[in-house]
Amino acid sequence: MPKTPTSRMIRETARDYLGYDDLRPGQHDAIRSVLDGHDTLAVMPTGSGKSAIYQIAGIIRSGITIVVSPLIALQRDQVDSLQGERRINAAELNSTLSQGDRDDLFTQLEDTDQMFLFLAPEQLANDETLAFLKGLEPSLLVIDEAHCISDWGHDFRPDYLRLGAFIEELGHPTILALTATAAGPVRDEIVEHLNMRDPNIFVRDFDRPNIRLDVQTFNESDDKLAAALESATGRKGSGIIYAATRQDTETIAEALSQKGITASAYHAGLKPKDRDAIQNAFMDGEITVIVATIAFGMGIDKPDIRYVVHHSISDSLDSYYQEIGRAGRDGEPAEALLLYDPSDLGLRRFQSGVGELKPEDVRPVIATIRKADEPVDPATIREELDLRDSEVIRVIGRLEDVDAVDVAPSGEVVATSNRKKIDDVAQAAAEAQGRLQQYAFSRLEMMRRYAETSTCRREILLSYFGDPYEGPCDNCDVCESGNAPAEVTNHPFPLQSTVNHTSWGPGTVMNYEGNTITILFEEAGYRTLDLDLVAENDILEPA
Repeated sequence: MPKTPTSRMIRETARDYLGYDDLRPGQHDAIRSVLDGHDTLAVMPTGSGKSAIYQIAGIIRSGITIVVSPLIALQRDQVDSLQGERRINAAELNSTLSQGDRDDLFTQLEDTDQMFLFLAPEQLANDETLAFLKGLEPSLLVIDEAHCISDWGHDFRPDYLRLGAFIEELGHPTILALTATAAGPVRDEIVEHLNMRDPNIFVRDFDRPNIRLDVQTFNESDDKLAAALESATGRKGSGIIYAATRQDTETIAEALSQKGITASAYHAGLKPKDRDAIQNAFMDGEITVIVATIAFGMGIDKPDIRYVVHHSISDSLDSYYQEIGRAGRDGEPAEALLLYDPSDLGLRRFQSGVGELKPEDVRPVIATIRKADEPVDPATIREELDLRDSEVIRVIGRLEDVDAVDVAPSGEVVATSNRKKIDDVAQAAAEAQGRLQQYAFSRLEMMRRYAETSTCRREILLSYFGDPYEGPCDNCDVCESGNAPAEVTNHPFPLQSTVNHTSWGPGTVMNYEGNTITILFEEAGYRTLDLDLVAENDILEPA
């Protein structure tokens, strides 16, 4: 690889290998960052060409590019695309390969100067695989769907937590993390868990102006069901309806089928082969509407999805943006409709998965880890203490946060040299869980604010991701109604500036609405404050 790849080289590679006449500014900047050897986090919306960043960078850098991707279907799609249309050497390493196929792949990797290798994070638990990949000295490590590493991300995957240790085991090649949705706290956690070194962070083009934003408010479940059915009636193209429970997906799908609409429910309770069959039928146009829990959608690239309807409110704007981003991938008009019942907030709060953690829940786990003479498999902790997997993962995550344990690439856990009293460690871990819970609830509060706002919905949505936008957008129900309030001029602190609160400490100014200011605090999460009270009590000052 030349020391200083030029912009011309980047453009020519994009044209010759990918057929791109041009690149978006965000793509070019992220590629250049990677080629310059910087750890890089690129946060760009679905359909913005994130995969082109690692493809172009990997081609120019040469060597082995490892791409960590959460789903086998995603891996296969990327391999087929690279090998077929683009004639680029690529392979997948996952649980579907026989031992013979794995051996052949390892031989091929040893004999090649360049390859894109796609694998799931679960593969990193294999000591043989880890040792082999280390010997390859990969030039680039890509983490796709990087928000999966975050406890605050709605697609949280515990196996992603091992990636930081894996990266160090590999000698810390250049890291490229990619995600379509990551507000400030999630970005911070991605950087921390991946041990990214002084990373360049690119947040680009969150606005999807072709998607109309709409909210309808209900207080009766029957009325909301009728609205969900109506939303899919007489539509062109395909649609997704998201519901909070498996029962809701079944009920809505059955009602749609009775109306003559080809629809199917999709949720984690179905057998994997049935889920695959339903997804394939949807992608092929044999099913018009998928009615799903959040188990559906990652990696879906179907251009003719014309509408995404939420029968129940999402747990955060991160989730909501990711889900509505599956509409209008072809750039043509699409609609995101939220059917809002305030009573749904309680269910989402319960479903957030960020439950309370008490010191007495932590003590036996840290005690078990400390008494072991060697790294402990979480399964051993689960069996010895008769806990659920989710409980063990939660406690280990918080113990890692307070520097009481380290998690190896294999997933095994070992106590650190931090030998504070077990009671003190347990209390610190419980407090860390409390902060996480507070953040989760504040994110849900921002979702409520989006649903109930009287100002431009696009402004609320984009400002949440740190992409300042001033309405009207003229493509949401509030702006179209002509009832949006006049522009607020009382902005005592600039958007995205840092302020200090007398009780909650430092925070980032996210948005103004009416006579309120929304701030993301490092400890307290998202808080909306009355500007008059702020001024009267002198509780905010510039950092």
